[in-house]
Amino acid sequence: MSGTDARKTVHLAIYDTLADWETGHATAWLARSGYDIRTVGLTTGPVTSVGGLRITPDVALAELRPEDSALLILPGADLWDTSEDLAPFATAARAFLDAGVPVAAICGATAGLAREGLLDDRPHTSAVSFYLAATGYKGGEHYVDTDAVTDGDLITAGPTEPVAFAREVLGRMGAFEGAKLDAWYRLFHDSDPAAFEELNA
Repeated sequence: MSGTDARKTVHLAIYDTLADWETGHATAWLARSGYDIRTVGLTTGPVTSVGGLRITPDVALAELRPEDSALLILPGADLWDTSEDLAPFATAARAFLDAGVPVAAICGATAGLAREGLLDDRPHTSAVSFYLAATGYKGGEHYVDTDAVTDGDLITAGPTEPVAFAREVLGRMGAFEGAKLDAWYRLFHDSDPAAFEELNA
């Protein structure tokens, strides 16, 4: 994959029990902004979401390299809290961040990043502070009680904030900026009819 293609390729991690609702706004609007969305699984075998959707990954995690991607998105999933099966995705997130490639994690994926030590020294958020505290991580003093947090190349959000999560992702990736990004958020979060005209002006 050429460097140009990599800058427009976003990788969405998929795994059994993934929370369908958490990344749809982000991936849909990145795709509409010219990004190619590719799914990455532990293997290329099909996975089943919480909502019963069966999805076949485009690529296996072992084949994913940060230089081939513009962003790694990690959705929540029951498996983040019930097994160590998804730990390799947190390890991949470390490699992405070390390479200067953004990572966006929502819901249970934030706990995976906490266990990996990636939230020990940077502002972040999640469902609630004690959810991350239960991982034994050392970043409690950096927890921010808000809808979503961007700290450089890392975006975090809790499970009830898919729109705020998308706002941060779309802003970080340059899909929307300034007044357009604000209008997008007001449309999809607040159902503000005026925002539709602003977004499409």
